[in-house]
Amino acid sequence: MTTTTRAALPALAARARAVGASPVREILALTARPEVISFAGGLPAPELFDAEGIRAAYDRVLAEQPGKALQYSTTEGDPALRTAVAGRLTLRGLPTEADDLVVTSGSQQALALLATTLLEPGDVVLVENPTYLAALQCFGFAGARVVAVPTDDDGVIPEALEELVLRERPKLLYLIPNFQNPTGRTLPLARRRAVASVAGRHGLWIAEDDPYGELRFDGREEPWIASLDDAADRTVLLGSFSKIMAPGMRLGWLRAPAGLARACVIAKQAADLHTSTVDQAAAARYLADRDLDAHLDRVRAAYRGRRDALLAGLPAALPAGSAWNRPEGGMFVWVRLPAGHDATELLRSAITYDIAFVPGAPFFAAEPDPGSLRMSFTTHSPAEIAAGLVRLARVF
Repeated sequence: MTTTTRAALPALAARARAVGASPVREILALTARPEVISFAGGLPAPELFDAEGIRAAYDRVLAEQPGKALQYSTTEGDPALRTAVAGRLTLRGLPTEADDLVVTSGSQQALALLATTLLEPGDVVLVENPTYLAALQCFGFAGARVVAVPTDDDGVIPEALEELVLRERPKLLYLIPNFQNPTGRTLPLARRRAVASVAGRHGLWIAEDDPYGELRFDGREEPWIASLDDAADRTVLLGSFSKIMAPGMRLGWLRAPAGLARACVIAKQAADLHTSTVDQAAAARYLADRDLDAHLDRVRAAYRGRRDALLAGLPAALPAGSAWNRPEGGMFVWVRLPAGHDATELLRSAITYDIAFVPGAPFFAAEPDPGSLRMSFTTHSPAEIAAGLVRLARVF
């Protein structure tokens, strides 16, 4: 009897070995027990989903046009959904046509399409510090070199941005100007104009990620960078239905100049052909039949109360010398603990008290702040938030 030597399999691609798993997703797995009060996940509140309205939209689509809704579709996206999104953007001050938009499988896919179409290995991408963790993963898979722009409580510092643009010659600047993940801060209008000016004068693309913009509770709505003259021809606006309708539908979109939009369509053809036909059709039907803005009024009111409950309880829950911000919307409060505290180490203790948060360190593209942490206030009632903060106080 002869034996055959089995050769080892080829290694994974270098990019797959270099990019790690999301620590946030790992934390969510650890905190899935129902007794845990979790401030960790950036999740919309499931009890606030308009399940009845969404079900009615699916029912109507499947009753009236089942053959179309269950068939292959165009890569660009459902024309009715793109028209509805374009109308909402236009009403909010950004004139948009349906042909300016590409529907994606969540705004996360829009970000991946941009990385595919814009970035060569070694290209420089500038990001806020800290920034959205999955964006760092996305740029890592593209082989880009990510460089952090210094920030303060108002976001990126324009002078530091211009200095880095001159030194690093980046191809792309990635920003979350409204209620940023993870910090919850909003970029003021003067800085938006400064960012647009830098991009216009030095020639770089801007990815303006705006999944939280319609979740404003307080203050004045700021214009999109994409609406400013200096950056209109070089800004890609990313949006999502995940935070305003339901994340399980996995619907997002990108608005881009024509040449880049076409390149994204070709990249999407290679990735998934098109986003789910029936989900797009149901979303378009929902927008036609229901009042999304009235629904959002209810969501915003609930989130405002939950944010206020969290802010009211933090002084008693955190050690003296802690600091935090007061976001005007979105889903997150950013906390900085006094020197000597390590949020990653504290999380291990917190889980034993059935309480969780997200350490801030993984969100940094440069030197992390070990004493920072992100707290999401959306998925618990004010009473549950108060109870969770009592548990958090025991950790310290």
